[in-house]
Amino acid sequence: MHELMVLLQGVVLGIAIAAPVGPIGLLCIRRTIEHGPMMGFTTGMGAAVADTIYGAVAAFGVSAAVGYLRDHQIVFQLVGGIFLMVVAIRTFRQSPAAEQREADAAPDSRTWVGGFMTGLSLTLTNPATIMAFIAIFAGFGLGGDLGRFDAATLVFGVFIGSSLWWLTLSSIVASIRHRFSDRRLVMLNHYTGVALAGFGIWALGSAVTGMASLAMS
Repeated sequence: MHELMVLLQGVVLGIAIAAPVGPIGLLCIRRTIEHGPMMGFTTGMGAAVADTIYGAVAAFGVSAAVGYLRDHQIVFQLVGGIFLMVVAIRTFRQSPAAEQREADAAPDSRTWVGGFMTGLSLTLTNPATIMAFIAIFAGFGLGGDLGRFDAATLVFGVFIGSSLWWLTLSSIVASIRHRFSDRRLVMLNHYTGVALAGFGIWALGSAVTGMASLAMS
């Protein structure tokens, strides 16, 4: 019974981390509409794996890893911001092809892998993810004092919760994707590109502010 409760706590944590709309959420929605639910889901699964990695760092209380992430936060923000800007520009300029709407009938595994790697990279280069885990774990009274089995169970629950969120989101969006014309898809690409650029500018701005603070100290 105790293990089940720990697992359920992990599921809740996974959903709580994944659910807020951010860069990965926007990409999942856009790619589901344009390329099909599998593309959106694999993009989200990249984020789910990254969430699991950071969840493991927080659950097992790996202080050295947490310290490294904090000490190199500016580097992560720079890399993540640049990556987001590249993805934003590509998204804004992309013109949807009609045949890609039938991606379910003729799937391209290389595209799925690309989506997975995008979700994984964007989430891993976001130091706010690990900080969010630490804060939420503290709020739940969890953390480095967990036994190894409980910590592993909690991390597994995080993976399940995050995966369920991306499966649910991509499935819901897939149910309405037939309503999007080419014109609407182009508009969606533009809106998504602008939003992703906003996240990128915020990350780069945070990095610049951090460097300025270090220079003044």
